[in-house]
Amino acid sequence: MKKILLPLCALALIAGSSSHAQKKESEILNSIDAKADSYASIAQEIWSLAEMGYQEKQSSALLQKTLESEGFKIEKGVAGIPTAFIAEYGSGSPVIAILGEYDALPGLSQEAVPYKKSAGAAAGHACGHHLFGTASAAAAIATKNWLQANGKTGTIRFYGTPAEEGGSGKVYMVRSGLFDDVEAALHWHPGDNNDASIGAALANKSAKFRFHGVSAHAAGAPEKGRSALDGVEAMNMMVNMMREHVPESARIHYVITSGGKAPNVVPDFAEVYYYARHDSRDVVIEIFDRIVKAAEGAAMGTGTTMDYEMIGGTHELLANVTLQKKMYENLKKIGGVNYSAEEKVFADSIAKSLGYKKADLEVASGLQPFKEESRPSGSTDVGDVSFAVPTVGISTATWVPGTPAHSWQAVAAGGTSIGHKGMMVAAKTLALTAIDIFKDEDLLKKATAEFEKRRGPDFKYIPLLGEREPALDYRNNPGN
Repeated sequence: MKKILLPLCALALIAGSSSHAQKKESEILNSIDAKADSYASIAQEIWSLAEMGYQEKQSSALLQKTLESEGFKIEKGVAGIPTAFIAEYGSGSPVIAILGEYDALPGLSQEAVPYKKSAGAAAGHACGHHLFGTASAAAAIATKNWLQANGKTGTIRFYGTPAEEGGSGKVYMVRSGLFDDVEAALHWHPGDNNDASIGAALANKSAKFRFHGVSAHAAGAPEKGRSALDGVEAMNMMVNMMREHVPESARIHYVITSGGKAPNVVPDFAEVYYYARHDSRDVVIEIFDRIVKAAEGAAMGTGTTMDYEMIGGTHELLANVTLQKKMYENLKKIGGVNYSAEEKVFADSIAKSLGYKKADLEVASGLQPFKEESRPSGSTDVGDVSFAVPTVGISTATWVPGTPAHSWQAVAAGGTSIGHKGMMVAAKTLALTAIDIFKDEDLLKKATAEFEKRRGPDFKYIPLLGEREPALDYRNNPGN
């Protein structure tokens, strides 16, 4: 009888251990839900602050305070950036990073109402980074709680990453070696659906081109003037002609940030801000070099001088299928976003402003099917992180389905319970995935092997923004 009982006891212990682990994970998810109101309050405060890149002093401080109160050790001002920080808990391997953003976009100030109404501020969270930073902090705290509850070794880090919108904050952090000992990095992004498919992003180089001329009375002594604005316009004309002769999938954008003060004064200073994008960083480098040549030619032809300042530069995104499939499994466990009756009314109004009859809420409550390929559309400095360490991400439905990023509709929904619900889906999915990586040594080994194969044995990291110091004032207005 003993020969039968002992194995049964052993099986019972194993089953009990498994149940215990599952219970612990369930408790971790419940702990996120228990703090839902607190996390919503944090996100809402950052939404209200709407601080632009490298100016996120209060937003960064709030997230630091939140993590420090949960036992994380804070390192401030990393990589020469006052608003960048690392919050760490635990010790030893594996070292898992969760990325958090918190910068807003210039303009796009909007109240949390389903019609266009400015909040009267200089910026707005039209990309939902107030939700991004908060959910990532919540996930880091939940993962810390799991490590603590189960007596596990390992290190969980929250990376406070400012100025994603054009400032390339993460690039400086990668360049400074802050990810050298990290074994996996997790991130997410607000969106209008729930998707854990393989992500893609365009490599990007950006710069401000500044032309300097000679002021004169535009009517009384025009021959004495040399218009800096002429230099900008000549450059723009040449670059626009160049569009016919670049790869079809390339993207070039610009905005004139300074063009003079009065029509009867020949401008002695003008500035234009350019982006060049493609899904290959090598093509981006080639296109950007041609843009510089156009600027040089424009200066020569208009009798002005030109200088330029690199503002940002990011790699494309390096996929990791191994981790992405695990993230998708966890997103399926959590599920999508269900709207209340009040939220449905709000959503339908937003949908109508976008040209739809009503909001397709099944998109918010459901999940996109898993795909191993995706078409890149935007850029992110997560790309540089993905070439430093195996990286995995998701998007969740924080906006009304059909809402484009960088719109007033995105700001509006992100400031309501709709945004908060999507944020919680992200927090839970990130936490489960981080816990899985801590638990499963083979998962991390497989992800690392895939990362090394995709990156290639001869890869050498060269930041696209070169050796410049962080562009801490890139959101400031240009001067003469």
